[in-house]
Amino acid sequence: MLERFYPKTYRKSVYDMDFPRLYQKGYRGVIFDIDNTLVPHNAPADERAERFFARLGELGFESCLLSNNKEPRVKEFAEKVHTRYIFKAGKPSVKGYEAAMKKMKTTRETTLFVGDQLFTDIYGANRTGLYSVLVKPIHPKEEIQIVLKRYLERIVLYFYFREQ
Repeated sequence: MLERFYPKTYRKSVYDMDFPRLYQKGYRGVIFDIDNTLVPHNAPADERAERFFARLGELGFESCLLSNNKEPRVKEFAEKVHTRYIFKAGKPSVKGYEAAMKKMKTTRETTLFVGDQLFTDIYGANRTGLYSVLVKPIHPKEEIQIVLKRYLERIVLYFYFREQ
């Protein structure tokens, strides 16, 4: 039952992922959550994020930000890193993930998702049939509703790591 929340893989940071290898495996599009995946919660895009997205483009990847946040937050970040975006995505609904793939012109088989939350990010990616990557949250400071979900995530992650 908990497997629906399990990521396909876990990484400490999006910035440590081997994207050249993923490209060789046939992935062409990457959908990203923003807050605590790419930068701390509500932080603007920094130089590291800008360089990261430039490098993804050089490798041949299409990218799209998928956020439940409001448009001003998501648009500002997307413009800074030069990528597409979807705001108020309604994660874990499949619709946002499908809209992101449509924007990137990719398929379920050629798209992966990277996020920091199990019950929205990973669950939605799994429901959509995407390769899901869970990353460790960048910063411990989060909104109260996320802090409460983290307690439940610990239970799921306990069983996930026990099965690995």
